[in-house]
Amino acid sequence: MLKILIVDDEILERKALTKIINNSSENVMVIGEAPNGRKAIEMAREHKPDIIFMDIKMPGIDGVQAVKEIKSTGENIRFIMVSAFNTFEYAKQVMQQGVKEYILKPSRKQDILESLQRVSSEILGEKKKMEEEQYLKENLERAVSIAQKEWVSSLILNPVHDITFDEWSQLLGVEITSGYIMLLSILPPEKGEFLPHEWQNWYLWLKDIFKSFNKNQEVLMGPMTESQVPVLFLCKQTTEKAQFKTIAQAVIDYLLTQFQKSQFNADLKIGIGLPYSNVHELNKSYHEAVAALNLVLKTPHRKYVFAGKQGTLVLPSTSDLLEVEKKLLDALRQGDLKKSMFIFDSFVEKLVDNEGLKAPIVKKSFDELFILISRMLHDLGIGYEGTLSIKESDDISVMFERGKSYLLSIVQQIQVWRNSHAKGMLHKAKEYIENHYANSLTLEQVADYVELSPYYLSKLFKDRFGMTFIDYVTEIRIKQAKIEMLDTSKSLKEICYSVGYKDPNYFSRVFKKQTGLSPTEFRKETVS
Repeated sequence: MLKILIVDDEILERKALTKIINNSSENVMVIGEAPNGRKAIEMAREHKPDIIFMDIKMPGIDGVQAVKEIKSTGENIRFIMVSAFNTFEYAKQVMQQGVKEYILKPSRKQDILESLQRVSSEILGEKKKMEEEQYLKENLERAVSIAQKEWVSSLILNPVHDITFDEWSQLLGVEITSGYIMLLSILPPEKGEFLPHEWQNWYLWLKDIFKSFNKNQEVLMGPMTESQVPVLFLCKQTTEKAQFKTIAQAVIDYLLTQFQKSQFNADLKIGIGLPYSNVHELNKSYHEAVAALNLVLKTPHRKYVFAGKQGTLVLPSTSDLLEVEKKLLDALRQGDLKKSMFIFDSFVEKLVDNEGLKAPIVKKSFDELFILISRMLHDLGIGYEGTLSIKESDDISVMFERGKSYLLSIVQQIQVWRNSHAKGMLHKAKEYIENHYANSLTLEQVADYVELSPYYLSKLFKDRFGMTFIDYVTEIRIKQAKIEMLDTSKSLKEICYSVGYKDPNYFSRVFKKQTGLSPTEFRKETVS
């Protein structure tokens, strides 16, 4: 069913067109009438018609202007222009907008229906063509997906291949210099199982994730076998062994982050084989990925392992550990339980990798982390009495569980504080700003008044109000300036100083940025 909008300033013309069109066919329907160009623009945005019968000569916004405005939205709407003026100039104007149909008033029923038939046939023809193209595209994608699975299966099972990376490059249309295998496995919750459709959902999720991932690599997914999916990464640039970890780490971080955001109640494990510059060696990368994944599955709390040729671990650096600590502290400040626990898992994983499962050193690192957390709580003004009880005789898994439990209680305490104390502090800060906006106000002054650190007050403003401290002060000042401008006895310079600005030129720039008008223009519009 094609939707039609009628636009004409004469009500009789609109009603006549509506009746003719609605009685002409079951495939078209008039969904609305507009008496002028402005209303036509509004209705086009709301109803998105397929065809608009547009009168040219109307008061205010005429038909030509309305066509320009509607076409600028990008909607693929066709126009049939209607006019009592049989002049070349009018026809030329609408032809320049891509309009092909032009009917003269008074319009004969035959002319109206013939014009409608031509435009309708064109629209339906295009829709059919798009449907056919979409059908072909979906079939091609299915065929490519099947081919990809076959290619990856062949690569990991058969070390001898006739195809080279040069041939891969020609096939994919990009230069391929090396490749490596990543083996992904999803584990259902403890003592739980996945139903067949849940396995399928995970596989489809992976496909969507890799479609949106583009880091100088082509991604080909293999078939899922016993909860595991091999993924072939073809690199578009020369990849030295030292560069490889950085490239693969970006993939891992992306995967784990997206998996955390997903609805899967499960655990994702990853094993990564080394890169090779010859296709026939990709079989080695697969077996390295298998060995790496086996290590992951045997080691509690580890999400992934880079495997060397003998199955050795490629360990993260100390700087990686420090970066995770920083992210954890940020998540705690936000009171984000899910994110805090996810990052804590990552911290433990990197810690275990770095320290080689040495319990005393792991305990020392835990102690240092929770000292940092205690300092953060102190800076926020949160008095927390809980303690972390870990002994050197505890094994890694016990340390992990006790640390996680302690972290959970901290997050809960921060959430309570954010919902009560922090909220009160923000209210107090807003009151202070509203009472002192006319002065030289700084973040440090307000933070000192409410007894918070400037950094944390700034974070609270952004989190709670979606704007920075400066943006809020500016909003208050401009709001007050607008009120004072209603008093014509006050000069703009006087108002500038009264709301806290020292430079009239700067005040004018800020005012225009906030309102779209200069102070002079605003006063002229509101007072006149």
